Amino acid sequence: MKFTEEHEWLRADGDVVTVGITEHAAEQLGDVVFVELPEIETMVARGDEVCVIESVKAASDILAPIEGEIVEINETLVDNPGLVNEDPLGDAWFFKLKVDDPSVLDEFMSEDEYKDFIG
Repeated sequence: MKFTEEHEWLRADGDVVTVGITEHAAEQLGDVVFVELPEIETMVARGDEVCVIESVKAASDILAPIEGEIVEINETLVDNPGLVNEDPLGDAWFFKLKVDDPSVLDEFMSEDEYKDFIG
């Protein structure tokens, strides 16, 4: 698992990368009440807005951490957005991207580096 400075986690399985938000991000958001997911087959560039999360505290965008094609979305979050607070590192993933070069994940933080980053 790799982590971004925007508090996203990335897990590669071959050339498909699953993206979610960290436990730290979920705690900062508070109770999540709405999740808007992207369309499957959408091509995204790094930094593109991909999802919108609304909580009782604020609305936040999930940006694409890497370039790729959205091949799967987690429909469960539409009906149960609170899952983001319950299991942010597991069942509450947001989308899966097919990438050309999975080695791009090497530039992101390890779990220990992320823990140091959030202090």
